[in-house]
Amino acid sequence: MAKNIHISRRNWNYRIVNTILLVVTLVAILPIATTILISFKKQQDITRKPPIIFPCDTETSKFDLKACRWAVEGYQRVFAPKASETALFGFELTGNLIQTYIPNTILYAFSTAFGVMFLASFSGFAFSRYQFKGHNALMTAIYAVTGVPLLTNLLAIYQMSITMRKSMTFFDDRIFLIFVYLGFFLPISVWITKGFFDAIPRELEESALIEGCSPMGALFRITMPLALPGLMSVFLMTFVNVWNEFIVAYLLVKQNEFKPAMFGLYDFLSQNIVNLQVLAAACIIIAAPIVILFLFTRKTFFSAMVEGAVKG
Repeated sequence: MAKNIHISRRNWNYRIVNTILLVVTLVAILPIATTILISFKKQQDITRKPPIIFPCDTETSKFDLKACRWAVEGYQRVFAPKASETALFGFELTGNLIQTYIPNTILYAFSTAFGVMFLASFSGFAFSRYQFKGHNALMTAIYAVTGVPLLTNLLAIYQMSITMRKSMTFFDDRIFLIFVYLGFFLPISVWITKGFFDAIPRELEESALIEGCSPMGALFRITMPLALPGLMSVFLMTFVNVWNEFIVAYLLVKQNEFKPAMFGLYDFLSQNIVNLQVLAAACIIIAAPIVILFLFTRKTFFSAMVEGAVKG
């Protein structure tokens, strides 16, 4: 009897947990689904009162699948395709978001993420494996820096960019922005990578040294491959944060042709404040690369998060 009661309680716990997870998932998906639906609607269906979820109604029916009025006007205005004899598919995409803003964001996000991963891997390894004078004080200082929001330093960084732009003929807004991102995302990444290196037994490196490996050989052949999930998680988190960042790039980059995708969305907002299907299409296009990236790297990312939680 007691066993049956225990099984019954466990089943109810599973049902409650699953119900809560389902509700949370639906709440999280609702804005995304709404944006996708709006991006494929016509303007008259978006502004209808009362509003409708699916534009599939007729004079005699509230929903008729054959009468659905889906449109790609929003995507056409974002991509702005034009016929071209020299293009591979006979047309080229001339929209500023596709030609300028998203490529800029890819440059900033990839350069920053790779630089942070590279520097954090060596810094984390050094802090994990070596004890030197000021080790604890430096780690504490790095940890303290992670608690300082980037916006609190933005005025000083902005003044610095103005001074450097006036005094240096070779000053480049893009390089300066990448260095600002590096300086902001590197401290927390050093702590993350140090945690992963701490969890890797030193005996593995010592065994490699006994077998004839050099210290650098043991690092790159043994330690780095084992810490790869942690390094990939640092890369992904930095990439996503830079991709979604707006205010810093908006203030520090002077020329519009060097601004990122979020500025492109802001530009669309100012031009299409009543054309919600265009804004929704732009949002989907900007979010799509991050979604695709996580679909291909989700196993590595989530395994790194689980390992970090257990090892930490």
